[in-house]
Amino acid sequence: MNQSGPDTDVLVVGAGPAGSATAAWTARAGLQTTLVDAAVFPRDKTCGDGLTPRAIGELERLGLADWLRAHTVNHGLRAHGFGQTLHLRWPGGTLPDWGSAVARTELDDHLRTTAVKSGATAVDGERAVDVRMDGDRVAAVVFKGEGGTTREIACNRLVVADGVRSPLGKKLGREWHRDTVYAVAGRTYVDSDRSDDPWISSHLELRDERGEIVTGYGWVFPLGNGSVNLGAGTLATAKRPADVAIKPLMATYAASVRDDLALTGELRMPTSALLPMGGAVSHVAGRNWALVGDAAACVNPLNGEGIDYGLEGGRLLADLLGDGTADLTDAWPALLAQHYGESFSIARRLAGLVLTPWVLPRLGPIGMRSDLLMTLALRWMGNLVTDDDRDRAARVWRFAGRRSVARDARPPFA
Repeated sequence: MNQSGPDTDVLVVGAGPAGSATAAWTARAGLQTTLVDAAVFPRDKTCGDGLTPRAIGELERLGLADWLRAHTVNHGLRAHGFGQTLHLRWPGGTLPDWGSAVARTELDDHLRTTAVKSGATAVDGERAVDVRMDGDRVAAVVFKGEGGTTREIACNRLVVADGVRSPLGKKLGREWHRDTVYAVAGRTYVDSDRSDDPWISSHLELRDERGEIVTGYGWVFPLGNGSVNLGAGTLATAKRPADVAIKPLMATYAASVRDDLALTGELRMPTSALLPMGGAVSHVAGRNWALVGDAAACVNPLNGEGIDYGLEGGRLLADLLGDGTADLTDAWPALLAQHYGESFSIARRLAGLVLTPWVLPRLGPIGMRSDLLMTLALRWMGNLVTDDDRDRAARVWRFAGRRSVARDARPPFA
């Protein structure tokens, strides 16, 4: 225990996109920053690996555009379903007009390196197991390393970015509310002769081994390295739990698209995870600590994407941490609600509607017959709307979000 003062100004637990982005921005702001992760890098992470324009914009801010373009660039979404195939370009506007996909093994390692180059100190192989409080403030975090040895790192401010399960967040009182929609998703890798395809593919008519429609979607994201990320996800709530085995579902999905997408190998490294979504957690901050990224359920309920919100949230939180005297208890959930509350509210309401058994079979074919409707759906589902957008589609999305929040029994982050 350090009796003379904190070991670091900002302690970030978790070196995924949210943690590394926060660490990079706080270090660039001149704050002494320590970034700790339980894993030894490089390490894998269950994810679709896709980077939509919202994520691209944040990576550009970090100075990583050239690095991204050296991997793969895609134009938008190739949507399949109900006898139709549509090519939907990324809308652009105030966001970049291109996307990418990078395996998390590489992406997270590069983001962590970016944080180190920005001035952060990185430590891996040490798991956060407890906190030591000083009144209503976190004074230190207890870590367990190899061999079971423990040590404390004292800090002025703590950032919890330890993922969807957030064990450290639970120690601080974080609670996940499953009454709103969440996802059960899995991913695998497979060799493909179309790994340089300039379109990501999404199959909205996802069927299980019995041929029944599943309330979710399948994806194939080309990685440009001879393989693709293939996965499937389904939606659920506490009242409508998911009744599907994800790994068999991925195998069935892969078999159905093998010829069309030139899949040439066997499925590798299959993994799955539960995803809290749409800000469906409470107690995301205290006097000098805050949850960010997946730990704060900053995951889009309509497409399952979380990388963009992790990167963006890290930057927003770093700005807030710049004022060393700021009480984060109310300030951080208010900032999250300001940026994501409306979009998450309407998105999880729409996602919950999809769980109604008749909705997808009846409305899916109608939507897939219209380029206009699906272009709007791509923009809204991907939350590719910023505060600077003033077009009609953006205004409709924000209006719907305001109405949705007003009807929420528990708004996002509450």
